[in-house]
Amino acid sequence: MSDLTSCINKLETSTSRQYLNNSSDLVHRHIHLKLFEKKMKIFDLFLSFSIFFLSPFVSQAYNHDSNYTRPPPRADFIVSHGHPNFYPQQVHVSLAGKDHMRVTYITDDMNVASMVEYGKSPKKYDRKTIGESTSYRSFFYSSGKIHHVKIGPLQPSTTYYYRCGGHGKEFSFRTPPSTFPVEFAVAGDLGQTEWTVKTLDQITKRDFDVFLLPGDLSYADNHQPLWDSFGRLLENLASTRPWMVTEGNHEIESARIIEEHISFKAYNARWLMPHAESLSHSNLYYSFDAASVHIVMIGSYTQYDSHSEQYRWLREDLRKEIDRKRTPWLVAVMHTPWYSTNKAHEGEGEKMRKAMEGLLYRAQADVVFAGHIHTYERFRSVYNHKADPCGPMHITIGDGGNREGLAYTFHNPRSPLSAFRESSFGHGRLRVIDKKRAHWSWHRNNDNFSVIADEVWFESTSSSAHCILNRFRNEL
Repeated sequence: MSDLTSCINKLETSTSRQYLNNSSDLVHRHIHLKLFEKKMKIFDLFLSFSIFFLSPFVSQAYNHDSNYTRPPPRADFIVSHGHPNFYPQQVHVSLAGKDHMRVTYITDDMNVASMVEYGKSPKKYDRKTIGESTSYRSFFYSSGKIHHVKIGPLQPSTTYYYRCGGHGKEFSFRTPPSTFPVEFAVAGDLGQTEWTVKTLDQITKRDFDVFLLPGDLSYADNHQPLWDSFGRLLENLASTRPWMVTEGNHEIESARIIEEHISFKAYNARWLMPHAESLSHSNLYYSFDAASVHIVMIGSYTQYDSHSEQYRWLREDLRKEIDRKRTPWLVAVMHTPWYSTNKAHEGEGEKMRKAMEGLLYRAQADVVFAGHIHTYERFRSVYNHKADPCGPMHITIGDGGNREGLAYTFHNPRSPLSAFRESSFGHGRLRVIDKKRAHWSWHRNNDNFSVIADEVWFESTSSSAHCILNRFRNEL
């Protein structure tokens, strides 16, 4: 109960502050309690009830290992709307199949059309697409109208200007390239604190093509207004480049004592990913291509054993979609790490690793990104807890800026499989140069300027004659 109560108390005592993003004139303000006073009073009434009966996600999100310590929680950085109800907000874009993008936005006015006008020149929209909308309720909270509009076909490496719902300001995004090089920005466990603001500010200082987020987005933890604040905080960046996300434990919302299965109601409504386009029946796992890189987004909090729907989907996706001439690189993204030398959340990913690691290994995955543990750690190529030149490089990057702080305690002496580890906030960059070479760098946020604290050049497993032969033997 202490974390949720602390979150509410911090909202009550927060004062108006302004943060001017260097890349735009959007002002971020702390919400004054009066904007939510009535909702907060109602929320307080059922808070103790929800903690006692309705929040299994609390045990998953906050059941920290007693063998390591965290710094004190940091207050959420709340961003208000400040525009008329018909004004589009929380705008973000995502990839939606070949040559298409999905534009998502929210309006408090339920009568605003789910429509995006767009074109290649500012203020000149020669195309218009009608999409779909949804909304949801959670206890005493009712979401705005959530619009999803899939637009295209679009040309690669092209800037498009667009307007949402016929109202509000003009936005623009750039589509990813169709060929190398391509660059991914990577940050997990973002949250919405001053640390998050610094991470996002560092990311904006260098261009990229696609953003990868391995789970734990808003840290709303069933306090729904925090989802709205999170969407506003990201808008400057998420409206300009595609954001591809997967779920983490902080997206879990349901009460197991009432519902048979855990729920991701807010996450699924707000962050619609291309699961249908990649033949997945769940928004919790899917795949997509960017340039000549195939990315599989895997769900750590849905069934993953060999009899599960996710396992069958992943097996078929890797078998049908991996054409090494067309996509010589394979990247996997999930929330719970399979490899870690940190004492936080120790062993939580082991069952999933045993179930699914073989699929990625036989498909010759190159990199596996995870979050969950609030630190940075890079492993050498590994398979089944042993060094293997044909195994993927595992990277934990759960240090985007969450309010819980960092996980400082590692096992010593360090495993020879662990190449670099440090508990600092930051983000990563994966730049794929061509079909053979790629560069990974981790940028620490603790400095006044983003500093590359860890980097490595590496080659794709599909370009290794040894790994090609190894894959052939496995197939036999």
